[in-house]
Amino acid sequence: IAEALREDASDLFTRVEVAGPGFLNFFFSPSHWHEVLRAVLLAEDRYGHSDLLRGQKINLEFVSANPTGPLHAGGGRWVAVGDALANLLASQGAEVHREYYLNDLGAQLEKFGESLLARYEDREPPEDGYQGDYVIEMARRMRADIGNEVTQEQAREWGYRDVVEHLRDDLGRIGVVFDTWFSERTLHERGDTEKVLETLRSKGATFIADGAEWLRTSDFGDQRDRVLIKSDGSTTYLCNDLAYHQDKVSRGWNYLIDIWGADHHGYIPRVKGALTAAGADAERLTVALVQFAVLYRDGQKVPMSTRSGQFVTLRELRHEVGNDACRFFYVLRKSEQHLDFDLDLAKSQSNENPVYYIQYAHARICRVLAAWDGHRADLAQADLSLLTEPQAMAVLERLAEFPALCAAAAHELAPHSVAYYLKDLAADLHGFYTACQFLVDDEALKNARLALITATQQVLRTGLALLGVSAPESM
Repeated sequence: IAEALREDASDLFTRVEVAGPGFLNFFFSPSHWHEVLRAVLLAEDRYGHSDLLRGQKINLEFVSANPTGPLHAGGGRWVAVGDALANLLASQGAEVHREYYLNDLGAQLEKFGESLLARYEDREPPEDGYQGDYVIEMARRMRADIGNEVTQEQAREWGYRDVVEHLRDDLGRIGVVFDTWFSERTLHERGDTEKVLETLRSKGATFIADGAEWLRTSDFGDQRDRVLIKSDGSTTYLCNDLAYHQDKVSRGWNYLIDIWGADHHGYIPRVKGALTAAGADAERLTVALVQFAVLYRDGQKVPMSTRSGQFVTLRELRHEVGNDACRFFYVLRKSEQHLDFDLDLAKSQSNENPVYYIQYAHARICRVLAAWDGHRADLAQADLSLLTEPQAMAVLERLAEFPALCAAAAHELAPHSVAYYLKDLAADLHGFYTACQFLVDDEALKNARLALITATQQVLRTGLALLGVSAPESM
């Protein structure tokens, strides 16, 4: 095989070696890497994009925090991971629909309304209510908005609408726009939950015990059976969730992705078992788990609890470190892994700050190109064989990895791998920048080197855009 490859692919490989029993080592020729560079220049911002997922209609539900207060910075990781994942899937040709599920029914919202009314009446909230100062501020706004006579139901509804309005604003300011804000109430108003229950009953998948109606989820992969209707006649979260997922399918989405907090991992077999019991294809649902981010300031952990009111909001985090650091730091680790968010590092202008390091690489290239008086269109015709330095070859090889990396990141729901890649590409660029001059007298060599950094600029910009991070031209 090695001999045949040496003869038939001599233009592609400089050498092919037998490396022990069962292995071959391939060494690409410089011309192969040069063709990669030409491909980047020709593709421009489409480089790294593909049609691998064309035809896939994906409903991506993420964030979906209870509408009982502002988004806190610990849960902001869902925002960044979800939106970056949507960008990645779309880059590979999928039709992606961003959706926020509003849990606007149930005990949490009632407790929130009770807490808001208590603050409105200058009382302490119930012990298991919402204690944060933000509830006091909301009560002040509510009094100014609707006057002095308020019922608990009015407080609940005013508070709910106010929280959703601020959620939309906070998310929009960090660059995340949802296509649908789906209300849980809709499921009950349209009778969707009752339809699901009728389907399950017709299949003999439910039974009555202890005054409640249960689903035989243990027959479909769950550890035990689960309650659908409680003894007081109210539906459980599982019942509502099943109706919600059935609704998504009925809207034509052939692939469902939910992003949940990592503490909900035990809920996955429950939902999939319920979908299977209802006759749905549970394989159409994929759940990506995301750990909360833990903030550190001056080496000390910052407390995070919505219920107690001791937390940093996503809005406050954006104001402190900026949108770019927010979004990049949130995707720096695999989403199911623990993440420490160092506020001091995120604000620093140093090579230790990864987002600063990557953006500075892009700005460096912009500065060189601004000092050049040529035309970018001419660079595609440059003599790329002049790129022989080890530092130039390192950049070329890194650029070649980008399309496969984007495809894998989309397939594996792993936007963190784009962040890793960008750090490596920035390091290669900084190494090339230090080792070689770009605006040299030799016109052919200058054009070859400028072609390489122009392609690098494009890939840095594309990769940052996938993560929702800007690519500044000066710093």
